[in-house]
Amino acid sequence: MNNSKHHPLSWIPSLYFVEGLPYIIVTVVSLIMYKRFGLSDTESAAYSAWLSLPWVIKPLWSPIVEMFKTKRWWILTMQALMGMALSLIAFSIPTSYYVQTSFALFFLIAFSSATHDIAADGFYMAALNEHDQAQYVGIRSTFYRLATIFTEGLLLMYIGTWEVITRNVPLAWSIGLGTIAVLLFLAASYHLLALPKVEHEALENQHRLTFETAAKEFTSTFLTFFQKPMIGSAIIFMLFYRLPEALLTKIFPLFLTAKAEHGGLALTTQQFGFAYGTVGVIGLTLGGILGGMAVARHGFQRWKWPMVIAISLPNIFYCLLAYYQPTNFLWANLAIAVEQFGYGFGFTLYMLFLLYFAQGQSKASHYALCTGFMALSMTIPGFTAGWLADTLGYYTSFIVVMCLVPITFWVTSIIKVPNDFGRKEKA
Repeated sequence: MNNSKHHPLSWIPSLYFVEGLPYIIVTVVSLIMYKRFGLSDTESAAYSAWLSLPWVIKPLWSPIVEMFKTKRWWILTMQALMGMALSLIAFSIPTSYYVQTSFALFFLIAFSSATHDIAADGFYMAALNEHDQAQYVGIRSTFYRLATIFTEGLLLMYIGTWEVITRNVPLAWSIGLGTIAVLLFLAASYHLLALPKVEHEALENQHRLTFETAAKEFTSTFLTFFQKPMIGSAIIFMLFYRLPEALLTKIFPLFLTAKAEHGGLALTTQQFGFAYGTVGVIGLTLGGILGGMAVARHGFQRWKWPMVIAISLPNIFYCLLAYYQPTNFLWANLAIAVEQFGYGFGFTLYMLFLLYFAQGQSKASHYALCTGFMALSMTIPGFTAGWLADTLGYYTSFIVVMCLVPITFWVTSIIKVPNDFGRKEKA
């Protein structure tokens, strides 16, 4: 690796920004799109939950990514493929079969994005040593979340503007998704130049891989993962740390855009996008960067509980919003700012644990298994989130979310990580 030409900051921000784009488009933007096209909360949430499936099962093909070609090749190929699929969705929206066609193409994007995640995370660990991984985890998680804010925020604001200009909702969504397709093509072109070539050995050895060898390595990957120390507590942590957020992620976009008579805040598509694309980005950026800096200075243990508090307690702001239903847009922005800061700070803990637990042989595949459990933790609650909102209403749904917060504290208490993990060594 030529670090003089390929500094980590030349590719980590863009790589993880691109990693976040398709995930949010598939799981959140599709939710808003189907809602705008007339589907119910239950139907919209269920569709987006089903689209999360590839991230759950991606460990099944993660060894293939690790054994064949290079992770750099997989990254570039998947970015181009996702751009093509988004282009097709943009053209299919005006048709009479847009639900079936878009769902199939969204699923293709989900599969490609899950594969891209495997390759990107493996590339991150191959290109950086342990201390550099910890040092840049804040930047990594921040830009991933920035993609979330960009997609949920600026993209929706962009689409909302086109809704006003064209007075044609399907056309506005075609323009918006087509623009993201172009962005993905540009990202693939940039990463062709920016990503360092750190996997020459993989290319030299790939021709010696037989089906029998691949099958043995595939089995070994799974066996060694489930033989890791504290595997039980690790899986429990990965599944339940973000349980409140898993429900909140599906409910709050519906709540913010629902009509006041239905218990929502009646934000327009533009207002929703503005709040998440401006105020949200500031809160998230500060939270993610400060989280990475805090751990790099003091280690994992020192900041464990402050991070748990940060990711959990700000959710109460949505309870207050649903109870009072303020008409002043300022209150929605304030709640989003606090929640995003807390998320950016608290999610650092989760990412660090995944990096720690995946260390050792086949760390890329093991990390993919970890993120598979992470995706499962968001998928299963997602199936019930829309039904919960339709049945109980938004206020009661947010109360249920807060009642689940103690679970986050409990699962954090059962994991064991070295106190100084993530701390940057003094020169």
